[in-house]
Amino acid sequence: MSTQAPPYRTAPYGSVVPGPWQWLIDDVPTELPDALPDWDYRTDLSLRQSVTVDVGLVRQATGLPPSAKLTLAMVWTASGSGLKAAGDRITLPESGIANVELGAVLQGIQLGGVLKLETTLVLAEYSEAGALASPRRAGSILWSSDYSTRLQGDAPLFPIAVVDFSKTQYPQGAGWHVEIGGDFETATMGALLLLVNERKQVLVDALRNAAKPRAVDRVVLSTVHTDVARTLIEYALQDQDFSLEADYGEESIGSTLQALVARFFPGQSVTHLRRTRDQSPTTFATELQHAVRIFEES
Repeated sequence: MSTQAPPYRTAPYGSVVPGPWQWLIDDVPTELPDALPDWDYRTDLSLRQSVTVDVGLVRQATGLPPSAKLTLAMVWTASGSGLKAAGDRITLPESGIANVELGAVLQGIQLGGVLKLETTLVLAEYSEAGALASPRRAGSILWSSDYSTRLQGDAPLFPIAVVDFSKTQYPQGAGWHVEIGGDFETATMGALLLLVNERKQVLVDALRNAAKPRAVDRVVLSTVHTDVARTLIEYALQDQDFSLEADYGEESIGSTLQALVARFFPGQSVTHLRRTRDQSPTTFATELQHAVRIFEES
């Protein structure tokens, strides 16, 4: 693996010491693990990190004068929603040891997938003064570290991310989109993501009330359930390599699709299902509605 060195002097090892990322549960901090299996999009994350910076050592090593503005900042990225945003930005003193606490409150509806937290020490403004090879440009990164945690949705097979579709590649009038990636051996949790358009309030409300759905929520949830099942089964059938007999490995997307096909179309071969879908797609869609028991109480 190759690394790129910036064309300027950076903070030396040991001059910046980050503590572990913590999340607050009822205002009680606990170390953020590398996975939150019980997280769902209704759960906001209140995060913080303590960082100690030897400002004098940083300035000595980089050649930056006391007048150069240094900032410690955090940025988060969620792979599920594709969103990236800044948290706290703290200006450091001219010298001495700085004990800084960074924090951010992340809305659950903006998250999903892998949450990456980046902490950086940057030159906040252009600095004309400084020693040879000192950083000059605003935004020059003097030090950085990152930490990731995997967020899992409340559905047993689906991470869910609620996002504004006008900020994605998908039509802003759509309600949801099922993302499927990887091959059949890819882990299901890493291969599937249900993106929900936050502009569709009736849909967002239905998902929020999934534990105790109202009558209107049940209709919406059943519609989504049917469409997601259709999307997944058609995804499997259109791939000529998909087989009910293949061994894709436990908790893989292939085994998930096998279970889905076997559950909704027990005893029917993939060949028969492909033929039905190809020759009469409307009949296939109707049979799938029957199989998933659309609009029936679960």
